[in-house]
Amino acid sequence: MGCRAPQWVAGPTKDLPSDFQVLSTPSLLAGPDAALGRARRLTPRDLPRRAMGPRSHCLGLSRLGLLFLFLLPLLPGDSPRLVEVQGVSRGSCTRVNLLACPPGCLGAEGRLAHKLFRDLFANYTSALRPVADTDQTLNVTLEVTLSQIIDMDERNQVLTLYLWIRQEWTDAYLRWDPDDYGGLDAIRIPSSLVWRPDIVLYNKADAQPPASASTNVVLRHDGAVRWDAPAITRSSCRVDVSAFPFDAQRCGLTFGSWTHGGHQLDVRARGGGASLADFVENVEWRVLGMPARRRVLTYGCCSEPYPDVTFTLLLRRRAAAYVCNLLLPCVLISLLAPLAFHLPADSGEKVSLGVTVLLALTVFQLILAESMPPAESVPLIGKYYMATMTMITFSTALTILIMNLHYCGPSARPVPAWARAFLLGYLARGLCVRERGEPCGKSRRHESPPSPQPPEGGAGPPAGPCHEPRCLCHQEELLHHVATIANTFRSHRAAQHRHEDWKRLARVMDRFFLGIFFSMALVMSLLVLVQAL
Repeated sequence: MGCRAPQWVAGPTKDLPSDFQVLSTPSLLAGPDAALGRARRLTPRDLPRRAMGPRSHCLGLSRLGLLFLFLLPLLPGDSPRLVEVQGVSRGSCTRVNLLACPPGCLGAEGRLAHKLFRDLFANYTSALRPVADTDQTLNVTLEVTLSQIIDMDERNQVLTLYLWIRQEWTDAYLRWDPDDYGGLDAIRIPSSLVWRPDIVLYNKADAQPPASASTNVVLRHDGAVRWDAPAITRSSCRVDVSAFPFDAQRCGLTFGSWTHGGHQLDVRARGGGASLADFVENVEWRVLGMPARRRVLTYGCCSEPYPDVTFTLLLRRRAAAYVCNLLLPCVLISLLAPLAFHLPADSGEKVSLGVTVLLALTVFQLILAESMPPAESVPLIGKYYMATMTMITFSTALTILIMNLHYCGPSARPVPAWARAFLLGYLARGLCVRERGEPCGKSRRHESPPSPQPPEGGAGPPAGPCHEPRCLCHQEELLHHVATIANTFRSHRAAQHRHEDWKRLARVMDRFFLGIFFSMALVMSLLVLVQAL
């Protein structure tokens, strides 16, 4: 009398025959689909004391077993329990392992999954489009989740992204009835075993061929196939840096079938755009959104239309680092440059300050050129640097001209009448340029000094000596020398007045250009900084 191989079955303990003995009830950690096990053939060692008779060991049902069978249905909870029993039927010894579980977990999923896999792929091929009718269009739903921005190469105009791509379609040849396989409604199999749509990234910027993802697909009983695969994409993106560092970029990712036309395969996006739920924030770029748009295009190579889905990534640069490192130093330097007009001309540092500021801006311009991507148009910060350097160059040149006016000597010509009336009159009062002790708003009257007059009584001393000791001719000679001294003093004083007039004119022009250039620097700086808000 031989023993049958042990079997794994599922069912409540109340269905056990009366000649079965409960041996153990270990708890299982698996779910309702864990009704799987192994079978082994019993050896004579499994049936000791055979001489005692089959009913003494194999068929004997102890009182403890009866009590356990009675209490097992009353145990709380839905966790499945494994019941190992022994029994004999018609002269043969059989060892059966039973799984007591809720009604919804009946069936051995592992064995049924293998049977389902063999049935589905017995005559299946992944080389052909899985449609019942060749004229039928296969719909593919594309869903993209943006996970991370790896790199944005403005110089080469290449965007590198880490995406999660989900594709869903219906396979007409991979369907089954869940009731025929113990309620099994979904399985996971390698994606290489099923047909997959040849959806690629059209604007791919990588020279290497695309690597197929080795992830599984989820196959449902109604033929719905879901394929989730991660991907690192390198796509071309036209970068416009005209507003750098306050620029915003629009980079498109176009997905579509490479060989199937619109009559064979239709691609549509799920929802209004890509998901940003799992996005990792980037330190340089802020993502504003990633909307999707479907297009149907006809190319010159083919007559049938080709649908595609374009996900447009909207980016805005985080300009805080550029403002602190490149923009603010330039703003401060540009505001410092007009102060050269406020320095006294006698200090000798007016031109030196302008040249120093110009050299400092040149150094910052070189640093900016290294970090700024090349473009057809000049970026905003580049325009600001160029405008600031041009303004400082003109201010230095004007400083040199004003210093030339300041150091006009006594031999210089008098200030022209129009300059005396407008610059030393109205403009000096408006800018509060006054002499020491002179109140603001009132200017000193500028009168032409009297020209030296020759002494009366001729141009020289008398022709002959006078023999009279108290003659008036001796007094006239003395008056002539006094007049010569007076005329010389008046000429020197007139030259000093002319020199003071030119120095005062230089101060007026310094004050005027200080206001002009400081206002220009302030307005340009505000216009650039407003872009950061």
